[in-house]
Amino acid sequence: MPDSDAQQPQDFSAFEGTRPVNERLRFDTDALAAWLAAHVDGFVGPLTVEQFAGGQSNPTYKLITPARSYVMRSKPGPAAKLLKSAHAIEREYRVMHALAATDVPVAKMFALCEDESVIGRAFYVMEFIEGRVLWDQALPGMTLAERGAIYNEMNRVIAALHSVDVDAIGLADYGKPGNYFERQIGRWSKQYVASETEPIESMNKLIDWLPKHIPRGSSEATERVSIVHGDYRLDNLIFHPSEPRVLAVLDWELSTLGDPLADFAYHCMAWHVDPSQFRGIGGLDWAALGIPDETAYVAKYCERTGFTIEGDWNFYLAYNMFRIAAILQGIMKRVSEGTASSEQAIDAGKRAKPMAELAWLYAQKVGE
Repeated sequence: MPDSDAQQPQDFSAFEGTRPVNERLRFDTDALAAWLAAHVDGFVGPLTVEQFAGGQSNPTYKLITPARSYVMRSKPGPAAKLLKSAHAIEREYRVMHALAATDVPVAKMFALCEDESVIGRAFYVMEFIEGRVLWDQALPGMTLAERGAIYNEMNRVIAALHSVDVDAIGLADYGKPGNYFERQIGRWSKQYVASETEPIESMNKLIDWLPKHIPRGSSEATERVSIVHGDYRLDNLIFHPSEPRVLAVLDWELSTLGDPLADFAYHCMAWHVDPSQFRGIGGLDWAALGIPDETAYVAKYCERTGFTIEGDWNFYLAYNMFRIAAILQGIMKRVSEGTASSEQAIDAGKRAKPMAELAWLYAQKVGE
């Protein structure tokens, strides 16, 4: 899937992924330490702060003390021009806190600060989990059995997420029920237009085409509703250091209530994108690698959830590619405004157009 950190090594661990805090994103460390001492049980300084290499939208920091480390996610900062509904870190905190009571592995939440006077931006603090973040979806250096186990675990976790009873964990109001595709297409169309730095013909075609081809089974009366992650992919998972077991799902910024098949199709984009342009496994010899093909992977997910695919699968893929193109365009907009939080942001932003063109290609396959 598209990500500006695509050149990171396969076993990019949380320990190796930090750097000094970007000058534009610095804040008063002493003020943060004082707030943590008052709001996080057991916190004792002195505090050292480093920035993780990833995190296009919401900067992510490693907070280091003599006794333990923490992770902090924040909004970009006081100078950033924030798109409406973007950078909602309080939603990330809420969903992970609620999911702690389920089979979905998440980091433990410690504290949320929405008072921007503390360090100049809202933020939350969570557990630092030691483990593996696997960046290359072809999983080089692993055996066939190891790759198969990693993919099976990814499948298990997303199926578990989509099976969560939202009422039981207090998230019934986490998103608007019904008409998910219609609302999402409208949202990303508006955000694309607000972020446009150059005309992309394929995006304009998709903005017109997508609302007219939403699967009938996704109407308000019949669609399934679950927690959707919005960015579920291999490198947003922390795996156990030596076992094929997910310890935490990361980056819940785009999560909401919605159609689980849309969320799952986003995850399955990996089978359709060229690894030389986007992070994926398109065109690789999956059998030789021990990686299931998409058909088998989808079947396993349906077996675990009891779901069936409504409508043309190519629509789901086209929709997700359109959505990612809009997100990538948003990154390019932040580059132009000087507020992007990753050094590789310009590379990500340049991928908006090819992703939009790929989306239009899949849109044209619908009904063939």
